[in-house]
Amino acid sequence: MKGKITILLVEDNLEHLHLTRHILERNGVEEEFRVARDGQEALDYLYQRERFQDRLKNPRPALVLLDLNIPRIDGKEVLRRIKQDPTLSDIPVVVVSSSTRPEDVAFAKEQGASAYFSKSAGFEKLSEQLATIGQFITGRDHP
Repeated sequence: MKGKITILLVEDNLEHLHLTRHILERNGVEEEFRVARDGQEALDYLYQRERFQDRLKNPRPALVLLDLNIPRIDGKEVLRRIKQDPTLSDIPVVVVSSSTRPEDVAFAKEQGASAYFSKSAGFEKLSEQLATIGQFITGRDHP
């Protein structure tokens, strides 16, 4: 049996964070979740800087769930940096954002996001979308 993998949730809204974790767990995705509340914290985690230097406590994520509208460094810049860095670019990034703007969706696709899920589509639609998250985790079997 494989051990749990790490999913990095990059979300500044506490309600959205709890909702996302609840939906994932309800759909059988019971991995190790790490949380970054802004873009700088997400990059520090990914590059194992500052308080994230301990690789055992802060393992490389197998998946990043990224909100675009986050403080300090916005999600677009975080996505761009992940996908342009050869040491990080293989990590699947799923954008989970309140934005439904076509230019945001296009940007995410152009930058290499694996998927774009809209929080604005409502609870049921977001639940359906997040239920598919297992397909983005390489080598894992999920419902």
